[in-house]
Amino acid sequence: MVGSIAYDSVTSPAGNVEDALGGSAVYAGIASRFHGNYLNLDSIGLVGVVGSDFKSSDIAMLESQGLDLTGLEIADGKTFRWEGSYHGDMGVAQTHDTQLNVFGDFDPKVPASSTTPKVLFCANLIPMLQLKVLEQAKGTRLSMLDSMNLWIEIARDDLLSVMRRVDLIIINDGEVRMLTGDDNLVRAAKALVKMVNCQTLIVKKGENGVMAFHGDEIIALPAYPTESVVDPTGCGDSFAGTIAAYLASNDGVLTRDELRQALVRATVTASFTLESFGTSGLIGLTDEEFNSRLTEFETILS
Repeated sequence: MVGSIAYDSVTSPAGNVEDALGGSAVYAGIASRFHGNYLNLDSIGLVGVVGSDFKSSDIAMLESQGLDLTGLEIADGKTFRWEGSYHGDMGVAQTHDTQLNVFGDFDPKVPASSTTPKVLFCANLIPMLQLKVLEQAKGTRLSMLDSMNLWIEIARDDLLSVMRRVDLIIINDGEVRMLTGDDNLVRAAKALVKMVNCQTLIVKKGENGVMAFHGDEIIALPAYPTESVVDPTGCGDSFAGTIAAYLASNDGVLTRDELRQALVRATVTASFTLESFGTSGLIGLTDEEFNSRLTEFETILS
């Protein structure tokens, strides 16, 4: 997992939290490690940078989750900070303040012991940094990436270039439409697949679920029906981390059934993430809670 490690301050109708541990690598890593425990994954490592103000208790917490922090760099300065709020349907965050701090000079370095992982996940980063990661490491089964609308606006060509280097892409519906200029999501997704020649495209649709394009096949799933939406921050990252873990537990060519199973588990995981501020919904998650909700969701789908 290569991505941001941050302190987030979030306000929503449910309340607020200040300087909560967050970032794409953190959410993806914790979710991946949760699933990796029952999938018998040997190692899940984070590559990221934090400042000298990063709390030792947060390092201890990440280690207690079973994450390999060999790739964690501690630089002079402050840790990346983001402040935002959610209103209305809670679908999109309003950003109030972003302080890149040490993340602004991040030069990802994949540990020598991690250059051939089964699955490599480049979480949301500036495309040129994702390219640096892909030049250092390659997933022996597959490499995957996430992105965001900002990079489409300011680094579109770089993003398309790095997309051509991976096997699986995860982005949201608005980003697919931005990249292709087509408002029809199915048509836009198929156009993007051809544009970057990717094997698998997963399109997140928020409360409307997910759609995946795998070869000539399409998978469409609803979101898990959640009544309590506290903090959607990190939902997409925990979704992606779950997929990375599930796909790292198998070998060979990715099949439609395997991808669907990964999407089902990722959807359920994201439903726990948004029910609490920060990572607490993931950290406190038990196997019994997850399996109960998974069974319920599979009943809904049947």
